[in-house]
Amino acid sequence: MSKSALGEYNSSGAKKCKVILTPLAETDWEQFIKDNQEAFNYGAMEEFGMRDDHFEEDGQIISRETIERSIDGGEAYRIICDGHPVGGVIIRVEGNKGDLDILFVSPRVHSKGIGYATWCEIEKLHPEVTIWETVTPYFEKRNIHFYVNRCGFHIVEFFNSHHPDPNDPDAKPGEPDDQFSDGMFRFEKRI
Repeated sequence: MSKSALGEYNSSGAKKCKVILTPLAETDWEQFIKDNQEAFNYGAMEEFGMRDDHFEEDGQIISRETIERSIDGGEAYRIICDGHPVGGVIIRVEGNKGDLDILFVSPRVHSKGIGYATWCEIEKLHPEVTIWETVTPYFEKRNIHFYVNRCGFHIVEFFNSHHPDPNDPDAKPGEPDDQFSDGMFRFEKRI
């Protein structure tokens, strides 16, 4: 599949933009990683300012290694609007279960419905999936609003030092997560 139309979104009464989901080309990995890191850093800097200490690697909330591992293990797509990349998404699907590893939209086009249009089409791309999961740090209020209020997810678990993520090989009971010591929410959507 080369391209999948994601529908249109209303950008605050402005003209509608056709959003396209395009499989990530290997030649675009570098820019995809940079754009992903920019979007994730933006959310943390909005919440914590320059005092943010949630970095996986020097100056980055999400490391190159984490993104590359996610790309290698899933389906990666560029979100294109009016011919320009405006974000990206990485999902993994096994049978009727889907995991949203990464979804990011450039801060320059936040609040224009691009993320929601992307999510709706991800569901259309994989109608066999009846349970979707994702996680986000406790401080990402935009993400929590987006997943719960816009996309219909429910918070089903809170990973923290007293309840570590069982799928995190580095998690140790009683010890805070090195990156998100205050915890991560796990979201689930049943269709």
